[in-house]
Amino acid sequence: MNAEYLTDIIILLTAAVITVPLFQFLKIGAIPGFLVAGIMIGPSGLGYIESNEEITHLAELGVVLLLFVIGIEINPSRLWNMKGLVLGLGSLQVLITGGLITLIVHEVLGTAWNISLLIGLALSLSSTAFVLQLLTERKLLSSEYGRPSVSVLLLQDLAVVPLLAFVSLLGAPELTVAGNVLTSLAEAVIILLMIILSARYILNPLLNLLSRFSTPEIFTASALLLVLGSAWIMESVGLSMAMGAFIAGLLIADSSYRHQIVAEIQPFRGLLLGLFFMAMGLTLNLELFLRNPLLLLIAVVALMAVKFITLWLLSLLFGIERKPALSVALLLTQSGEFALVLFALAKGLGLLDEALFQQLLIVVILSMLATPVLEKLAHKVYLSSRGDRESMSEVDIDRAVLERKPVILIGFGRMGKRVAFILDLMEVPYVAIDNRSSVVERERAEGRPVYFGDAQQPEVLRAVGAADTPFLIVSIDDLEAAERVVSTLHSTFPNTSVFARAHDLARCRDLKEFGAYFTVSETVEASAELARVALLHMGSEEQEVEAAVNHFRKDYYGRINTNVAEV
Repeated sequence: MNAEYLTDIIILLTAAVITVPLFQFLKIGAIPGFLVAGIMIGPSGLGYIESNEEITHLAELGVVLLLFVIGIEINPSRLWNMKGLVLGLGSLQVLITGGLITLIVHEVLGTAWNISLLIGLALSLSSTAFVLQLLTERKLLSSEYGRPSVSVLLLQDLAVVPLLAFVSLLGAPELTVAGNVLTSLAEAVIILLMIILSARYILNPLLNLLSRFSTPEIFTASALLLVLGSAWIMESVGLSMAMGAFIAGLLIADSSYRHQIVAEIQPFRGLLLGLFFMAMGLTLNLELFLRNPLLLLIAVVALMAVKFITLWLLSLLFGIERKPALSVALLLTQSGEFALVLFALAKGLGLLDEALFQQLLIVVILSMLATPVLEKLAHKVYLSSRGDRESMSEVDIDRAVLERKPVILIGFGRMGKRVAFILDLMEVPYVAIDNRSSVVERERAEGRPVYFGDAQQPEVLRAVGAADTPFLIVSIDDLEAAERVVSTLHSTFPNTSVFARAHDLARCRDLKEFGAYFTVSETVEASAELARVALLHMGSEEQEVEAAVNHFRKDYYGRINTNVAEV
């Protein structure tokens, strides 16, 4: 690596370290922070970096990993649970918004129909990375406006497959627009068939083998190989790396290894995706904006107005109440990272000239920068809708309870399985994590939601939803592993209650010190139950026996916070 390239990397990281925390402190978000950091140090700003070609190549990996994670999130069960909103609201939003923008672009800019269609469909997509981040921070993914928003984003993510193929095929001038679209759809069908066959007969058996016989480092390397290998294969056949990564995500979307693989990829994805947004900021020509600020601002307002009106009316049509529908429309008015990816790909293929590319880049970035303000407004509208119904009925309360996040079980051995059985009896949803692939494979064959993963890694816990779960239950046999898991949970998710099992009083104290909310001793519970049954068998009064056992438990667990020795 030459010194100049190293200097560029240092400048980029320094700008990110300064700008991104500031934007997060101001509640604007990390993504606008990366964009502004790129603008500041690029040719349009301070000019510290004049050429971003090398950085752009590195940043492309961020998009590849983003598409991979998005592909993982699109699993059949999730799509089926929200099929009405995904296939209905999401499809109509993309088609109607894309069609309207296509007509406007063709009439105003005079571009060819195929280019106008590309621009229209790309601008109809919102920012999945930005919106999901904002909803997650507020813990509103399952709210009355969060669920429709996520549904629309899921369909938009699905639309990326034919759109990426469409851009690649536009490079063949002998094809018509209809021919391109039909070819794109045909390729999408073929790709889906390949996904089903590969996942069933190749990928899962291979991951199972690696999880049993390889080290964690090899599993990480395998995850990266899966992503980058799929991206390389797709680029080799004339399509895009992003599509290959998206397909790799789809391959393991329903796999028991999805959470562990997401955890392995997440650190690379976050850093490289930040570099992608910074690279877009570096590419931006502010001089072009300053020459025509009013015209470009009008374009941004027109784009967001078209998306707002379409989303609001469609949300009302699909039975969403007035104020939550307004929140959905406000939250999704921006264009997003997929538009940047598609436009950058189109420019690289010579489909967009520099001037048009810069104009589109400015419109997308400005719409994204406006998102934090619109998100705050959307949240206020949503809160006012809840205020209108302070006297919530019993039905509404039940619905709110049903939409809560699942309980997370760490370890699915004998104890974890029995806890899961009780949760099933109570109709409480749960998700289990275990690091033994044989256990995961057996339980998933019986239809249980058990996934492979190392719960000592914060990213695995985050991927499975530890930030939003009502509580976690740690039932791992290995004491040291249990201590590390409890410690990780306490430091990463301090507001989440952790219940843990231990062998005896000393181990209960240890887990309590590491951050467990409540601990249960195996020996005391076995002793209490044996004594209870034996006393009842000899004819003792049940009420007296229960009182004695409860006193014993209270005295025993009271010692966890004291220095009294176990007897």
